Amino acid sequence: MSASKQFLMSRPRRMRRDAFSRRLMRENVITTNDLIYPVFVLDGEQRQEEVASMPGVVRQSIDHLLQTAAECVRLGIPALALFPVVDQAGKSLDANEAYNPQGLVPRAVRALKQAHPELGIITDVALDPYTTHGQDGLIDDSGYVLNDETVEVLIRQALCHAEAGADVVAPSDMMDGRIGAIREALEQHGHIHTRILAYSAKYASAFYGPFRDAVGSSSNLGRGNKYSYQMDPANSNEALVEVALDLEQGADMVMVKPGMPYLDIVRRVKDEFGVPTYAYQVSGEYAMLKAASQNGWLDEQACVMEAMLAFKRAGADGILTYFAMDVARWLRG
Repeated sequence: MSASKQFLMSRPRRMRRDAFSRRLMRENVITTNDLIYPVFVLDGEQRQEEVASMPGVVRQSIDHLLQTAAECVRLGIPALALFPVVDQAGKSLDANEAYNPQGLVPRAVRALKQAHPELGIITDVALDPYTTHGQDGLIDDSGYVLNDETVEVLIRQALCHAEAGADVVAPSDMMDGRIGAIREALEQHGHIHTRILAYSAKYASAFYGPFRDAVGSSSNLGRGNKYSYQMDPANSNEALVEVALDLEQGADMVMVKPGMPYLDIVRRVKDEFGVPTYAYQVSGEYAMLKAASQNGWLDEQACVMEAMLAFKRAGADGILTYFAMDVARWLRG
């Protein structure tokens, strides 16, 4: 062999050559422990309604929801996140249905915890399903969302959910100071084990459209927007400020929403705080992947699983995704 022969001492492709060595060096893996399944619940019995803008997703009455929950338990999914579909008659300017102890969410929570006590139940704390205008809070005569007045209602809503047995309350409203106020109220009423998942970095995103269709707030919101309280998509440093405030006020977990367009925020939050950090693969993300796969433009399973890995690689401890049951089945082979 020629003495002048040049050898490559480092060949990274060696470790990528075979499946066994790729597996041995894999940095991130997806398991069912990473999944939270968001579900839409509506009143009545034996009711299921397809969400046109989210193929494969349904609004379901509590009796059907119990069957869904049983399947999640079988698949090993740790938790469900509940989102109510409130009839127009239940909507008002003051959102008083949000804290009705006999309302849709408390009834769903009680039924789920009785049937499947091992399944974590997360409830959304926000007023948009309950307001006639589709905003996440109370409004003044000009339509501006009032902060402190809204927080008072959110406290009552969170207490209502905790008293029904919710394991986690998840304020998604983005009002200032609501985490501290809810934490104080939970402590005062003896709900010391109720966890708070704070939607700390929730952006005023265009990716929420199908979700608003699903819960029925889209028509109420009309041409309105949520720019005065949800975060500007242009901002990154502001997210760290919001997360820091929520943690100081007693949040146990924090959320970045939407998901894939904001993976840089997930990474910054995880690196900065090292706390349980979650990402929401929102309705628009789901709809895009679903539509592309239905048209034969993408391999659904391959792309969804790649997206799941992207969340984990960015630092997410868990992912809220409408694909949760699909992912769990794929993982089981």
